[in-house]
Amino acid sequence: MRYRQVLPSIKNEMKKYIIYILSSLFLFSALPVFAGEEEKEEKSFNPKETIFEHLLDNYSWEVPFSHELKIHLPVIVRDYKGDWKIFSSGKIEKGGSHEGLYIAKEGKNKGKIEGVDDQGNTYRPLDLSITKNVFALIISAFVCAFCVFSVARWYRRNRFKAPRKGSGIMEFVIEMIYRDVIKSTLGDKASRFAPYLLTVFFFILTMNLMGLIVIFPGGANLTGNISITLVLAVCTFIMVNVLGTKGYWKEVFWPDVPTWLKFPVPIMPIIEIFGVFTKPAALMVRLFANMMGGHLIILALISLIFIFGSMGVAVLSGTTVISVLFSLFMMLIDTLVSFIQAYVFTMLSTLFIALAQVKEHQKETR
Repeated sequence: MRYRQVLPSIKNEMKKYIIYILSSLFLFSALPVFAGEEEKEEKSFNPKETIFEHLLDNYSWEVPFSHELKIHLPVIVRDYKGDWKIFSSGKIEKGGSHEGLYIAKEGKNKGKIEGVDDQGNTYRPLDLSITKNVFALIISAFVCAFCVFSVARWYRRNRFKAPRKGSGIMEFVIEMIYRDVIKSTLGDKASRFAPYLLTVFFFILTMNLMGLIVIFPGGANLTGNISITLVLAVCTFIMVNVLGTKGYWKEVFWPDVPTWLKFPVPIMPIIEIFGVFTKPAALMVRLFANMMGGHLIILALISLIFIFGSMGVAVLSGTTVISVLFSLFMMLIDTLVSFIQAYVFTMLSTLFIALAQVKEHQKETR
């Protein structure tokens, strides 16, 4: 295979890129994420509030090193009268309101837009706003598409040349995922599902790595948002069940087990139907929990600096180094987890698709 012929040069380039990426990630993440808290001397540091402020979605994108300067995103809502309202989120920041719309500070809709009708009743409008997560999702999609299409363009122009630098790394990763995961599992049907599975892998990997970078356009906790992982799991669910063979559905509703397990009480069909929905649920929860947990631990370790800082200079000087070292260690682990989770999601999706491509068992004739 061609990628094996240039494997030594690719490995050297990968080492350079990995060192650069890890250095950048640590530099940006080790910077004081909570620097704005020092400006509020009169307000005590609340780690829970600050951590979840950075993990959850928002209507604006905070500029690094400042809690006051923000990139305001467009708000698109439909009020109770059916009228669409489009305006900047800056009009409803800091407790402000615009045409009866505001950001709730408490209650079940905390952090979301609420409105007040003519009778003074509170309601939740139809909200199609471009939030931080939505904007980051669009950026991640463009970054992923740019990386893939740039490699494809390079191959069209340099068809008979060995790949170098970024193109070589991309080819190495694509070959690894395709041959070791997709081709080895799906066999002859690999080419049919490879576009979807490779897209899922690189899209998840891009979102994971972008989430580790604190400054714009990174920092959004996309895969730590269960709605994002839900959509990815639903896509795999559709690929598995819509493109599943007749033999697959036969195994679901009438599996090859003793009849008393299927009739009159359909024990096995119920278990099989239950398994149809638990597979995508496992994909959704696994990706969400691992990425959310990684971000949560890193932010918690950085918060220790400010917690110990309030106890005095002596305590701060002895604990800052430890917190930074632990944060660096968790950042390295989270970088590895970003790749592993994208790999595991793709591998399990491939396995579930392969299980749905079974052929009907032919009856033996004597």
